[in-house]
Amino acid sequence: MKIGTILEQIDLGKMALPEFQRGYVWNRDQVRGLMDSLYRRHPVGGLLIWETNVDNAATRGDTTAPMGGWVDLLLDGQQRITTLYGIIRGRPPRFFDGNAAAFTGLHFNLVEQSFEFYAPLKMKDNPAWVDVTKLMQTADVAEILEPIEDKLPEMGLKAMTCLSRLNRIQGIRDIEFHIDRVSGPEKTIDVVGDIFNRVNSGGTELSKGDLALAKICAPWPEARGEMKQRLRKWDRAGYKFHLEWFLRCINTVTTGEAIFNALSKVDTPEIQAGMVRAEHHVDRLLYTISARLGLDHGAVLKSPYSLPLLCRYLDLRGGELPTQRERDKLLYWYIHTFLWGRYAGSTESVLNQDLRLLASPEDALDRLIGQLRQNRGDLRVQPGDFLTWSRGSRFYPLLYMLTRVYHAKDLATGLELNKSILGHLMRLELHHIFPKAKLYKSGYSKAEVHSLANFIFLTQDTNLKVTDRDPAEYLPHYEAAYPGVLASQWIPTDPELWTYENYPAFLDERRRLLADAANGFLDSLYAGNVPETLVASQATEPVASPVVVVGDATDEDAVLLACSDWVLAQGLPEGELYHEVLDPTTGEPVALLDLAWPQGLQPGYSQPVALLINEEKETEEAANGAGYRFFIDVEAFKRYVQTEILAVDVAAD
Repeated sequence: MKIGTILEQIDLGKMALPEFQRGYVWNRDQVRGLMDSLYRRHPVGGLLIWETNVDNAATRGDTTAPMGGWVDLLLDGQQRITTLYGIIRGRPPRFFDGNAAAFTGLHFNLVEQSFEFYAPLKMKDNPAWVDVTKLMQTADVAEILEPIEDKLPEMGLKAMTCLSRLNRIQGIRDIEFHIDRVSGPEKTIDVVGDIFNRVNSGGTELSKGDLALAKICAPWPEARGEMKQRLRKWDRAGYKFHLEWFLRCINTVTTGEAIFNALSKVDTPEIQAGMVRAEHHVDRLLYTISARLGLDHGAVLKSPYSLPLLCRYLDLRGGELPTQRERDKLLYWYIHTFLWGRYAGSTESVLNQDLRLLASPEDALDRLIGQLRQNRGDLRVQPGDFLTWSRGSRFYPLLYMLTRVYHAKDLATGLELNKSILGHLMRLELHHIFPKAKLYKSGYSKAEVHSLANFIFLTQDTNLKVTDRDPAEYLPHYEAAYPGVLASQWIPTDPELWTYENYPAFLDERRRLLADAANGFLDSLYAGNVPETLVASQATEPVASPVVVVGDATDEDAVLLACSDWVLAQGLPEGELYHEVLDPTTGEPVALLDLAWPQGLQPGYSQPVALLINEEKETEEAANGAGYRFFIDVEAFKRYVQTEILAVDVAAD
């Protein structure tokens, strides 16, 4: 089929983009490469199209086709066809989802026969440069040639040569694309997805969630929007979840399975009802975890893939947890899932294994906890577990939880860091007991400086008062003013441990105190002996969470946040702070990457990338071993983004 005909089919609504398809991710360099290949009549690959009844097709945008007809859903070739549509039509197609600047302003040099994007200093008043979109929309090539004909000799060109080159560009519309079609009633969306992934083996695969959502959107086109509306609600409450995660919750509630294929047996009304129930269960769980454990915002809500199982558990009980004992045992299980990374590896298979333990409601919790013990051998928290460092650690939420459930006290006020004080200040700040700069000056490593055992939480006012004072100076002062305040934060009270030379011993002792506190709380939670002091009303909406910031923010923190904001401003996907790299065999964490894009900045077209600030060599080696291209300098990272991802000629633009 000719390119021009394909574009007409798009305009008529006979060809469209299925709901599971990725957005537009090409950069300018890839656009130039496509046009150069087509100009020289080099092969650029064919298209894969799914021919399906329009009654079952969900398409993006306002493209429509007559009911009862057929529509060609573009499976493989989205980037090429979107590029050609944008250049030839001068606007994105109706199904467009991406950055139109990637194909806007393309020009052709008549002398060099090359394609570049408009750069004023280079191209203004230079007759050698021709606007490609204007050329494509011109009926008579002579209209382009006539205004510059008298300047051709000084460029060393003849009119016929220019005419031939301009016609060659226009002739791109008549190039034939080979099309492979997938059709027939037996070609379910799962089969089609498998075909796509085989054809597109070098690009981004369609996940099982993509396929499931596409199937749901066929009879219920509003499904994606309805689910995103719920995600936005949770985002406003401080929890950032992904669409596939919520779909997983709907799946477990509706089918009792983790595998998305189970949704193929469920009709639309059941899925709609399941979505409502899943939303209600997630609301209840977020409130319960917040009120009972103090884990009240996304940065401390670890193990998100335990929530689909918890949703199923609630659904089997009509959305209620009838007793305090049952609720607390369920929370005990949840805490251990994030401490030991229960769902950090092969999520779907592990989740399905655990869901089967819910088949018989009686003693289901004991079976879940028993499964954890079987995998771990021992669920006791050891001092060595607090050897981890940074806010990305799995044990960071445990430190925050202990601060909340034990009502740890603010050093300068003696007031409990509980919900009432947070309701007034809505702010906690993370403080290094031993100040960073002085630890570095004393020769300690980054991991030692940012050890979890060196963190406490303070109110904003107190943190400003403490600043970077030595612990030997401010700890005895606050302990004298409010006896017991140090013990409430598990800070060793032996003055000999408050010196820089004894910093390792200080960390060892605090780890021991934290482990004892953690085991004491977990044992009481399992036994049902924890008082109801943290539980408020039975609200189902997520509560507004306090903001937790790093009060004495390290230079690294500020750099990472600023870099993350810069990437988002370029229209690129959001990175993950403190991304955990897992051992592919054991599922155990081997490194924490400061800022990472596991799918790359161009999903399907660029490799995973990470920014590492002042990291140890072991972390760099782990990132490299996991296939990441990593940068240790922000400016070098930005140059990579501009030149290789955005393909922007900074000097020319």
